[in-house]
Amino acid sequence: MGSAEFRFLVDCCRRSFADAAFEDCLPPERIDWHRFLRLARFHRVEGLAWNALSANPQALPEPVRSALAQAASRIAAQNLQAAAACRALLDTFEAANVPLLFLKGLTLGALAYGNPAIKAAIDIDLLIDPADLSHAAKLMRRCGYRLLVPADSEPDRILHKWHRGWKESVWAKDSPSLQIDLHTRTADNRRLIPVIDVHSPAQRVSVGSGVELPTLADEPLFAYLAVHGASSAWFRLKWIADFAALLHGRPAANIESLYRTSQSLGAGRSAGQALFLADALFGSLEEVPTLRDELARDPPTVRLFRATEQLVAGEPREPTERIGGTFTIHWTQLLLLPGSAYKLSELSRQARRLLTRIA
Repeated sequence: MGSAEFRFLVDCCRRSFADAAFEDCLPPERIDWHRFLRLARFHRVEGLAWNALSANPQALPEPVRSALAQAASRIAAQNLQAAAACRALLDTFEAANVPLLFLKGLTLGALAYGNPAIKAAIDIDLLIDPADLSHAAKLMRRCGYRLLVPADSEPDRILHKWHRGWKESVWAKDSPSLQIDLHTRTADNRRLIPVIDVHSPAQRVSVGSGVELPTLADEPLFAYLAVHGASSAWFRLKWIADFAALLHGRPAANIESLYRTSQSLGAGRSAGQALFLADALFGSLEEVPTLRDELARDPPTVRLFRATEQLVAGEPREPTERIGGTFTIHWTQLLLLPGSAYKLSELSRQARRLLTRIA
């Protein structure tokens, strides 16, 4: 799938979670290193790439070696800052008796790779109960964060209205520079994974330096990651690499159980789409051929996978920069659940989002 540079980048990601020797991670004879670096930056997997290639640095041209090493150092430093910020947020919320979970980010890096320092992230995702939004907003400001999206107002009238239509608001602080996405639900469309919330089964994950953060337990986390990736048609490699890493080494029965549970949680075809893509890139279903065959018998799931396959392995450009790029994201979301009621709700949601952006 994709160019030689893309396939090599996939191999680098795989070696960050599979039982493979880094010393054997050698580039193909003919490789466009400039393109490889562009792909690594676009897909935000520079940390994973350097993790695999640093054991054999002489195989890389000096400019590429230097760029990846610097990016990996930057990612590690940002994650160290994020860990400190997460601990401060957790302490503040727990002292106020406001439940919260951390989605993706450091906790997923620790679960998927055993090392949260190598996984890039541009924000920290928090999940709270919608009933706690006012209290959470006060706590965010107490921790030094200001509201960016939507526009701030007193007494948070716009914020409450915003969260009725959008799943998250955006908060930031300047020193250190951090962004928080504060979620009151886990999916853009309320019909997807409606039962996964801050009170869902959870686990605490060590992210280093004595910091343990609460996140979703494996079953709801699998469903959430599938829906999250599907919401953008998996156009960035790091999302499916994280998903495949989370599955790696699990027995076939456990992978099938995760899939079955995701259906009861409302993940719909996003789970099959994710499994197909993870299998195509990382062989995630090699030990579960019966599940692969079952998914292949559902034409909409196959269509979702094929559209995603083309997007993730295409040119390293944002969907908004591609001709018709965002169209793929929009139409694939219409197939995530069967039935006309879901399709109508999704069309309505997409129309509201478009009108909001125009306004």
